[in-house]
Amino acid sequence: MKKLEEKTIDSKVIYNGRIIDLHLEEVELPDGRTSQREVVKHPGAVAILAITSENKIVLVRQYRKPLNREIIEIPAGKLEKGEDPEVCALRELEEETGYRSKELTYLQSFYTSPGFADELIHIFFTDQLEQGEVQLDQDEFVERMEVTLEEAIRLVNTQDIYDAKTAFAIQYLQLKEAKS
Repeated sequence: MKKLEEKTIDSKVIYNGRIIDLHLEEVELPDGRTSQREVVKHPGAVAILAITSENKIVLVRQYRKPLNREIIEIPAGKLEKGEDPEVCALRELEEETGYRSKELTYLQSFYTSPGFADELIHIFFTDQLEQGEVQLDQDEFVERMEVTLEEAIRLVNTQDIYDAKTAFAIQYLQLKEAKS
């Protein structure tokens, strides 16, 4: 056993949903005692840092029920079971923004909330956009925005941009610009 590993003794599915499943896991702790962990299982997601030919960041404004407010984010979406992240990213970019891209560059993957969820998000970059057609899901309502890096930084400061994937994308652009 690894020094800090928690060995799963039992796992029960508490809830099976359209987006997530919730498991209650009994674990053996490194010191031999037992405890319970609530674990959210998620199929993973993608997000796209898309830059227009005018050097503007493509964002979407949408209402997020868990937060009970609108926030501004880079385009993103949930992976289907077994779906290639790049294929998903291309689909989500067009569905949410109306833009297509023939070329994506993989930037980074990270776990969104490792204390209770296994969601892994894959971030891609493109500055090779062409106009396509918005094709939102029936229960999805978003507004496309295009902003400069300076405007995006202001949106972070006003907490209109308030999620990790978008903050990561903006910091990535800041670092990229600083190196130029």
